Amino acid sequence: MGKDVSEFENSCAKYLNVKHAIGCASGTDALQIAMMALGIGAGDEVITTSFTFVATVETIALIGAKPVYVDVEEDSFNMNVAQIEKAITKKTKAIIPVHLYGQSVDMNPLMEVAKKHNLFVIEDMCQAMGAEYNGKKVGTFGDISCTSFFPSKNLGAFGDAGMMYTNDDQLAEKMRMICNH
Repeated sequence: MGKDVSEFENSCAKYLNVKHAIGCASGTDALQIAMMALGIGAGDEVITTSFTFVATVETIALIGAKPVYVDVEEDSFNMNVAQIEKAITKKTKAIIPVHLYGQSVDMNPLMEVAKKHNLFVIEDMCQAMGAEYNGKKVGTFGDISCTSFFPSKNLGAFGDAGMMYTNDDQLAEKMRMICNH
């Protein structure tokens, strides 16, 4: 959390054109901290895809929420956005689209569904740092986005590391507080 990390956070925020980038220990921590900052917990449901690294679903379970799965598109292996609306219940609090293989989930219709049902969107961009959707970088559509810098990711570190991104000042403050705790 020193000068080098702060400079890296600022560089990442500038690259994605977002207000805040908050570094943390791992992509797994980034996902968990994002949900904690949004107040997601026991009894809540979070829609995501089963075609993802275990951390996406693991973090939903760790905070006491229930993962609800939608299938993927055959050509991209990304979340099939057309299936989201039928998976929504009164307990649904968020959607976690997972951008895979440098490809973006179809974000415009996903964001329309989220807005219609007043749901949070947490983008898991651990496998798509730098990818774009309609000329806009992934990780800039939802309330929060998360990435991992694990050595096997498209932008890797010499060990484990993660980052959360948001344009919301209050969410950024909450995530920093949770990280520093």
